[in-house]
Amino acid sequence: MKCISVYTNDFEVFSDIYEKVLQTPLQENEELQVDGIIVSESGSVPENYLTRMKQRPEVVVMKVKDKDITILQHRDVFEIFIPETENVIH
Repeated sequence: MKCISVYTNDFEVFSDIYEKVLQTPLQENEELQVDGIIVSESGSVPENYLTRMKQRPEVVVMKVKDKDITILQHRDVFEIFIPETENVIH
């Protein structure tokens, strides 16, 4: 799974930039700002990371079913998990 980190704890701000983040081409370990919010391509993460994080009580889990995308929110970060085979529109 590919992971994109969005550094904000504000759901409304995250929602406002979500589509723009998905359409922004990022290289692995690249960091940039989208509407003043830091976004980074965190590379590939193992499936067990996602499983472990979902079990933590402080983690909010959201699913985008039609795209098989999982979003975790914890502390000051939203992590967007995209299957490696999923093509993000650039």
